[in-house]
Amino acid sequence: MNRSRTSAHRALALTAAGATALALAVLPAAAADAAPGTACDKRNNNTVAKLLDCVSATGAMEHLNALQDIADAHDGNRAVDTAGYEASVDYVVETLEAAGWQVSIDEFDYLLPLTPELHQLTPQDVVHPAGSFSEGSGSGSVTGTIIPVDLVLAPPRAPVTSGCEDSDFDGLDFSGSADIALIQRGTCEFGVKARNAQEAGAEAVVIMNQGNAPDRMDVITNVTLIGENTEALDIPVVSTSFDAGAALAQPGSTATVTQIVENHPQKNVIAELPGVNPDNVVMAGAHLDSVPEGPGINDNGSGSAALLEIAQNMSKLKPQNTVRLAWWGAEEVGLVGSAGYVAGLSDAERDRIALYLNFDMIASPNYVFMVYDGDESSFEAPVVVPPGSVEIEDLFERYYTSIGQPYDDAEFSGRSDYEAFILAGIPAGGLFTGAEEKKTPEQAAIWGGTAGEWLDPCYHQACDDIDNLSMQALEVNSDAIALAVLAYAYSTELVNGVPGVDVPGGLLLPEPAGPEGTFAGGGGGLHGGHEHDALMS
Repeated sequence: MNRSRTSAHRALALTAAGATALALAVLPAAAADAAPGTACDKRNNNTVAKLLDCVSATGAMEHLNALQDIADAHDGNRAVDTAGYEASVDYVVETLEAAGWQVSIDEFDYLLPLTPELHQLTPQDVVHPAGSFSEGSGSGSVTGTIIPVDLVLAPPRAPVTSGCEDSDFDGLDFSGSADIALIQRGTCEFGVKARNAQEAGAEAVVIMNQGNAPDRMDVITNVTLIGENTEALDIPVVSTSFDAGAALAQPGSTATVTQIVENHPQKNVIAELPGVNPDNVVMAGAHLDSVPEGPGINDNGSGSAALLEIAQNMSKLKPQNTVRLAWWGAEEVGLVGSAGYVAGLSDAERDRIALYLNFDMIASPNYVFMVYDGDESSFEAPVVVPPGSVEIEDLFERYYTSIGQPYDDAEFSGRSDYEAFILAGIPAGGLFTGAEEKKTPEQAAIWGGTAGEWLDPCYHQACDDIDNLSMQALEVNSDAIALAVLAYAYSTELVNGVPGVDVPGGLLLPEPAGPEGTFAGGGGGLHGGHEHDALMS
């Protein structure tokens, strides 16, 4: 064990002078389901024992039922840019204000691409099928010359590096006022291809499918231009099929490319509990929007409701560090709300954020308890893991160990609202109970449930409703989140080096038992909020 983890254990075991260290134990099922007494509404839950006595799955279910009612009244969903999402925002704001938190609305741009058009004018007059990118395209209509860029039209059409390098544009004349780059799918991110075309002088871009397999023939869908390319382009970008691209590649082709993007501003909800130290902010967040297909009760009513339950039971706390909770919008369409929030912070404001905790799908009915793998013990992260993230993982693992709950690692992938924070170098961590990953027999033996079924069988479907939850997972994870938020409300020293104060009543947690290692063959229960907005060509 490295020095930082040894220090973490020592610090977590500290108690106030003369106090007795807190012993944590699993609640019997009946106790876990029981509603907290009225004392919880009146007292300052400033110790782990008090807070965990009050935070419950039953309390979180009150909020989940409210979110279900909202979806039922608004076409069955709470998706971004709908009345259902707006009603969800209103509910969260009203709940937090009633609890006494300082609440603000963080409005962000939500650029909505309208139906694109791709009309070839010469040497044939034909309207081709066209697709929009979920984010990253500029807005406009361009009529001009088609310029193919390093296309591979003859079988097997692999590998294809069209548009991936600046050199792909060498010798091509993009000096005109209306040049349209025709680029083929393959090898690198869509956004990289489009960005290179814009920098080469193109006024519009068409990205055709690769044509090397049956699933790479039709119009490209569910994709984003944001990733390695971090900003929206200035020019319109549309996708199309391989056959349409081959037709556009004919000599003398001209076309009209139209992609109009409208701004439909959306809302994040931010709630703050001021601390003695206003310059050390502990953040935790969950996305509030659902997919259009359903009410989104596990994804992500579960994380949203747990934070509301914790906020209500922490409202009388006088923390050392400022506590800031967030309910994000437009996660399901590309992490837009959280990215807009972080992008809108000044350098000084970002430096004030000690850490960020993310809770996205914490009550999957066929659950596996998972912690974001900050130490990369199971998965090599595809992103840079900020220093301090390992210590966050360590705290959650210690809690699970203290209640005798087996756990596993979830890939530290950035595929949820913590992405913007880790890209800004802010330590992060979180919990996850699974999406469309199938449960293995080994996992069923450890956590129960059904082998061969998705961890969330209703992931991104209409059946993600109030019956699509595990009360056991919701109970355990609500307590885990409450403990972490409270602990960091007093001290983040082990994460970012800023001294704090001891947790009243003490906090004694055992060494982590270690992950079960059931994802050794791959997977990791990856959350799907962003992976369907595929980055790679």
